[in-house]
Amino acid sequence: MLRTGIVARTIIYAILIVYMILIITPFLMIFMNSFKSLREIFLRPFSPPSRFTFENYIKAWKKANLTNAFLNSAIVSFASVAGILLVSSMLAYAISRYEFPLRRFLYIYVIAGLALPARLAIIPIYVILQKINLLDTRLGLITIYVSTGIAFATFLLKNFMDDIPVEIEESARMDGATPWTIFTKIDLPLIRPALVVVGIVNFVGIWNDFFFPLIIINSRGKETIPLAISIFFGEYSNQWQLISAALSMSVLPIMITFFILSRYFIVGMTQGAIK
Repeated sequence: MLRTGIVARTIIYAILIVYMILIITPFLMIFMNSFKSLREIFLRPFSPPSRFTFENYIKAWKKANLTNAFLNSAIVSFASVAGILLVSSMLAYAISRYEFPLRRFLYIYVIAGLALPARLAIIPIYVILQKINLLDTRLGLITIYVSTGIAFATFLLKNFMDDIPVEIEESARMDGATPWTIFTKIDLPLIRPALVVVGIVNFVGIWNDFFFPLIIINSRGKETIPLAISIFFGEYSNQWQLISAALSMSVLPIMITFFILSRYFIVGMTQGAIK
């Protein structure tokens, strides 16, 4: 029995190592090629660069107009995540803690959004944004991301709030705490890992999204990072060293965000898996 367990663990670890190599290798190659010249990429695509220089990064930053792209992506991503967390946390609190007519229907209606990809509704979304003059605007993108991110966030946060003992809130009410105080001072700190999971998942998805900016944004200077890199690739498709540098810079904010919040993210994912 013990030997069978060791063999099973060995197989699992081997599969995980192979999977890790498959995931890391493309990113590592892009990062190494971002420091090479074009000639060196073709001669030694899998070897480390002969010297480390940020010349490719400077050129890619200027030619791809990444200053505006980073600013647009940052505004859209952070504003969207803030909106998702604000709306979904209050909605989850109301569904979890209050009895009101159509409460169950509201929860099912929200959860139904998980089964309906937003891209299937791109035509009505486009028409609505056109009628309210939000096409080709950052606010239009934020509106889409907030409305499409609420379902998953509400589902996750509601499950976490259900596990908070009601006695804690009753004690706070006896001390004169208002519902808003209970929500902000007691419940939100207790579900912090879930909030981090919602924030990171949505931030990564919004930062990397190419579909909605491609449809909604039409003007130069308003592109997000994926759209700007796509345009840059079309103009400099043979300059692989510059493309590698642009791609390396585009994933940097995601890596920084994850490393800062990784502890809460792992806790939130672990707790969410057993609910």
